[in-house]
Amino acid sequence: MTSKTETGHAKNVANFDDLISFVTAYGATYNPSKAAIKLTALQTLSTNAKNAISAVNATMPALSNAIAAREVAFEPLNKLITRVSNAIKATDTTKQVDENVKTLVRKIQGTRAKPKATEAEKAAAAAEGKVIKEISSSQMSFDSRLDHFDKLIKLLTSLTLYAPNEAELKVTALTALYNDLKTKNTAVVNATAPLSNARITRNDILYKPNTGLVDIAIDTKTYIKSVFGASSPQYKQVSGLEFKTVK
Repeated sequence: MTSKTETGHAKNVANFDDLISFVTAYGATYNPSKAAIKLTALQTLSTNAKNAISAVNATMPALSNAIAAREVAFEPLNKLITRVSNAIKATDTTKQVDENVKTLVRKIQGTRAKPKATEAEKAAAAAEGKVIKEISSSQMSFDSRLDHFDKLIKLLTSLTLYAPNEAELKVTALTALYNDLKTKNTAVVNATAPLSNARITRNDILYKPNTGLVDIAIDTKTYIKSVFGASSPQYKQVSGLEFKTVK
């Protein structure tokens, strides 16, 4: 689905083309001294803006597909890690080892070691002059989850007691899964840069102060107003065309 932001960029360009159509119809009467708002310059800017938007659109599918593939690959991880944790508990590992595994599992899954304080608990603490500081449990970036998963695998590798019969719980299977998840995460990172660069270029062409499409359109409208007058039918043709900087 196209976002309102992306639609906003296209709307600016569409309105700019409408502005150019009116400018073209004015003929020789439209004769600014400023090079940037001459008809040929406006036409070139329109072409550049369309190409910039097209470049953004062209890089979007690669990122969307990479994100979708990563989501699908990571989706079963939490349940699998819970099974690993239970497999550890079923062995004769020490309590400390169990706690270490539990901590890594919690970080991979993004759950809290301690339940979040209720509003009533916060109010009671405030009445005693105390402030409950809570650290976000969200260490859920894919990079972070992968890092903790890698640490868990290395811990399991060091445990001779961890020898599950289930193929998917074996260290070799977990390592293969880790490598696959890392590859899919890297694909997202690699697809992000081209889209980011394309957006930077588009934003420069459309919104850079003084030279961007929005400022040039406003200057063009101002020139038309000066030539034909604020109450002229020519200015009324273009006055309603909106050009907005889209963040």
